[in-house]
Amino acid sequence: MKNFADKVAVVTGAASGIGRELALELSRRKCHLALCCDRNVEGLKQTAEEAMAQGVKVTSRTLDVADREAVHRWADSVTADYGKVNLVFNNAAVELVSTVEGIEYDDFERVMNVNFWGMVYGTKAFLPYLKAAGEGHIVNISSVFGLMGVPAQCAYNSAKFAMRGFTDCLREELDMMDCGVSATSVHPGGIITPIIRTSQVKDNISALGINPRDYQQHFERAFITKADKAAQVILRAVTKNKRRVLIGPDAYVYDGITRLVPGAYQPLVIAFVRRLMM
Repeated sequence: MKNFADKVAVVTGAASGIGRELALELSRRKCHLALCCDRNVEGLKQTAEEAMAQGVKVTSRTLDVADREAVHRWADSVTADYGKVNLVFNNAAVELVSTVEGIEYDDFERVMNVNFWGMVYGTKAFLPYLKAAGEGHIVNISSVFGLMGVPAQCAYNSAKFAMRGFTDCLREELDMMDCGVSATSVHPGGIITPIIRTSQVKDNISALGINPRDYQQHFERAFITKADKAAQVILRAVTKNKRRVLIGPDAYVYDGITRLVPGAYQPLVIAFVRRLMM
């Protein structure tokens, strides 16, 4: 897929951050949009209005991507409304900061249901329609936390690592089918988005020597790449049909460390987190 004009793209988590910037950049490239988010209805409305100003068709709805039947109904509705679907950006995500010992099962399941299962449902619901269109691409937004483990991020790490494995497998199968559809796994580093500000931070992280009261403020210091830049990198990766994409200089550093010293990078991460939280 070398251009996006007159294509139809689905973007989850489109109310803010990377999802919003993907929608706006796609609209500037004359791509029609089907957008969703779960809670930030006002943000979704604003994204849709700004995208429509580019002269493309835009629909939006409030949707819990962890609801399998709702996602499949949405896929049917989008295809009936637009006549085709060419691109799916599985971007919706939630964050939870907790130790492994202290995390509640319900909280762990909530993160996995949105971040991992929401991506699975989005992929499986839309894949038949992408294949029917004869030209399509699935972009799953994992994270640098899908490449390396980080203290107090057990649920998020689990979901993002799973997304990476799922997408690698998906890409291999699509290559073998030679069906005109491809897939890309995206691993952003610290992107300037609201996700950490809207996250749950559990008091149990004090057992790690981390103050839960100022965790979000300190953690945001690691956010160095703008979301609009991330969107541009992702769309360029689609046009080049890349299998995996790193976003931000920090992502390249973390990826390099885990490749060079896969059995020894963890003490480096611990030291970095301790310094970040000072």
